[in-house]
Amino acid sequence: MVLVNTKEMIKKAKEGHYAVGSFNVTDIEMIRGIVGAAEKENSPVIIQFAELHDKYVPLDVIAPVMLNVARKASVPVAVHFDHGETFDNIMRAIRLGFTSVMVDASQENFADNLAQTKEIVKICKPLNISVEAELGPMNREGSGDKKVDYADLNKTYTNPQEAKQFIEESGIDMLAVAYGTVHGVYTQKPHLSFSRLKEISDLVDFPLVVHGASGLTDEEYRKSVENGICKINYYSEMVHRVALGVQKKLEQDDSDKQLFISDASIWETEMVEEEIRGRLRVFGSAGKA
Repeated sequence: MVLVNTKEMIKKAKEGHYAVGSFNVTDIEMIRGIVGAAEKENSPVIIQFAELHDKYVPLDVIAPVMLNVARKASVPVAVHFDHGETFDNIMRAIRLGFTSVMVDASQENFADNLAQTKEIVKICKPLNISVEAELGPMNREGSGDKKVDYADLNKTYTNPQEAKQFIEESGIDMLAVAYGTVHGVYTQKPHLSFSRLKEISDLVDFPLVVHGASGLTDEEYRKSVENGICKINYYSEMVHRVALGVQKKLEQDDSDKQLFISDASIWETEMVEEEIRGRLRVFGSAGKA
């Protein structure tokens, strides 16, 4: 199947009132598991690589694998560069063939975020490459980081009027907004503001993205979609659950069988596929390929 542009997927998702799952990958097992899940669920899917994951595998090593698997898939697959914080790395992803990129200047002030985003949009538009940006700096949980003070979350919620201005002036194809989710595995219950999300969605009528979607309940996913979310980024909970699953199998007492690293590779692929199939059903994209 021809490699798909992310904005085409998101447009269909918005019209069909469902969300496309966007899943980070750091090895071939995750790539195969995610695309295999999408094929079994007849769902469109986005596989993505985050700039900060370059410590696990170099971008120029994993990108050809992502693109090759996407082109051979029987369902629409887009290949996305996630959380691009540097101009050089975003350009690397474009040269490697990614069909969409995210400009993450959300920690900057509004003017600088807009300026950096416009610079990337100007380059990507003629190349038919989708551009995502983020407005409203999100906190981060887990990984040894300081716990989030949820009393201060309102300070990081995306401002609806700013979202409208940002969309109109930047030329982006999708916008990641903050309404109470945080990056990483949750250490406490998130305080989601669906009223803020609805306010943004009603004002801009534009494809919205949620980051930090790990740890939400099925109902919270569905409510997010009902209030304008068309793309759901899901990673931390997936890799945590799969790691625990592989650990459990390794700890099982089976003295009659020798274990090899290739066994763990098969387990990982199967567990990722099972995990993602469930997410695709909840996001509403199953059967929408």
